[in-house]
Amino acid sequence: MDQSQLLKMYVEKPKKFKGSDFRRWQQEMLFYLTTLRAANILIKKEPPTNPPVGPDGDAPMQIQVVAHQNVFEICRSNKYSCKNYILNALNDSQYNIHFAFRTAREIWESLDAIYKTKVVFSKRFTVDKFLHYHMIDTKPMVKEVEELQVLVHELEFKGMGLNTIFVVSSITKKLPSFWKNFKLYLKPLMEIIVFEQLLLKILVEEDNRLNEKVGANVIEPHAIMIEGSSSKTKFLKFKGKKQCT
Repeated sequence: MDQSQLLKMYVEKPKKFKGSDFRRWQQEMLFYLTTLRAANILIKKEPPTNPPVGPDGDAPMQIQVVAHQNVFEICRSNKYSCKNYILNALNDSQYNIHFAFRTAREIWESLDAIYKTKVVFSKRFTVDKFLHYHMIDTKPMVKEVEELQVLVHELEFKGMGLNTIFVVSSITKKLPSFWKNFKLYLKPLMEIIVFEQLLLKILVEEDNRLNEKVGANVIEPHAIMIEGSSSKTKFLKFKGKKQCT
């Protein structure tokens, strides 16, 4: 059993393309076609239909004719197989669109043109989401941090990783207005901390603020008025739990 046969046994057929993660599907499909020795149809020109001519313009020798016929038959078989491998890896809607295409290369180039454009728009959309993201006072900071992490990692996944200083500075400016003192604390650190460190500092600050808020809500001593048996007004001070007279 040769290497190509072994590869066929262990390389999984790509899942049907459903319109998302095109680049990943494209790479998996190209590798799959390579293991089936059909990928050359996508990258090589078709062989000439006429057999080669001899060195002096003479008719080709029989061995040349046979060799050319073999190459041509393999190419024709691969063209048919490659086209159907790709079609069968598409969902129903994409299959119906590309079924009438003449060659595998036409299908491949059509998909590439369609989804390259979609990838560009998707990148722009993610960048816009990050730039226009605003933190709000009513949302927990933990939730805000999670959403920012998703956006930044999505940008990196799409090859749009942003400069660290720009990311740190942008997120700092997105903090709520009542975090003014914390923003001033971060200002000299913007060029030396990374994205993950910034998020950790934000979460620590949020935790400190919550603890301070809980401490401020402890019931302070105050006076209540009660009536005594002598009908004179008495004042009783207490803190926390109600005291009995």
